[in-house]
Amino acid sequence: MSENKNSFNYTYSASQQQEIKKIREKYAPPTREEDNMEKLRRLDASAAKPGTIVSLIVGIIGTLLLGVGMCCTMVWSENLFIPGIIIGVIGIACVIASYPIYNALTKKQREKIAPEIMRITDELMK
Repeated sequence: MSENKNSFNYTYSASQQQEIKKIREKYAPPTREEDNMEKLRRLDASAAKPGTIVSLIVGIIGTLLLGVGMCCTMVWSENLFIPGIIIGVIGIACVIASYPIYNALTKKQREKIAPEIMRITDELMK
């Protein structure tokens, strides 16, 4: 039995090649500039980030205050009942205020980046 040493075997899988490219892109250094569509997506996503962060912080603090107020009224009710109600109401107010804070900060950020968004969308629509 003699083996043919001049043979060539090649197996091609399109899905495998796409997966390899995706993994390779994760580790390759960024060599190209950001195109306008990517910049537009990034700017659009960045409009909501400050509002989200601040509203989450206010909501979490409000939730914790509400919990402390409930503990004061239910567990340590002898001399902390009235302060517990006040703390709980402040916590409820913080939780309620978190969504309007999100809306206000997001609107302000969108107004701030609107000229850049409009410039990029004008370029893309031509």
